Order: sequence, then structure tokens, then C-alpha cells
Amino acid sequence: MNHPGQVARPTSRNAILSLVFGILGWMACPVIGSVVAVILGHMSRAEIRRSGGTMDGDGMALVGLILGWSNLILSFLLIVGYVVILLFFAGILATAGH
Repeated sequence: MNHPGQVARPTSRNAILSLVFGILGWMACPVIGSVVAVILGHMSRAEIRRSGGTMDGDGMALVGLILGWSNLILSFLLIVGYVVILLFFAGILATAGH
């Protein structure tokens, strides 16, 4: 919150976009949205650190990173699970013929 006479700090656009793509990653386009959220989140957090306290948006960038990484990890685990199940049933079918 700004106090009287205090200049408002600008919010990093990359932080906003990281949050937006993190949400899109869960709603519409999982892989692409999550990858973009992670990249923009890291870029914006570095930009905010380099600004020396003159820029806001670290919280949005962090949430974008969390949403992006969690979606990527969950997607990876689901793909691995599907492959394991597929290989399991393929093995059962292969041995059933003997």
C-alpha cells in the first residue's frame, strides 16, 4: 500500500504474464502455458531483483512459477503412469498367449 507522497512502483509485465500463463496452463493449454509461465516467472523474478526495489510483482511471478512447475510435474507423472499401465497390460497380453 502506498503512503501519501510515495510514488507507486510499476509491476513487472512478465510477472503478470507468468501468472496468466500459469492459470492458462491449468485451464486450457497445459504444456505450453506451463512452460511459458515458468520461463516468464524466472525472467520476471530476476528483473525484479535487479531493479533494486523499484519494481513490484514478485508474488505474482512466484505464483506463476508454482502453477507452471506443478502442472509440468503432474503432467510428467501422469504420462509415466500411463506408460507403466500400458506396459503392464501389454505384458499380461503377451504372456497370456503362451
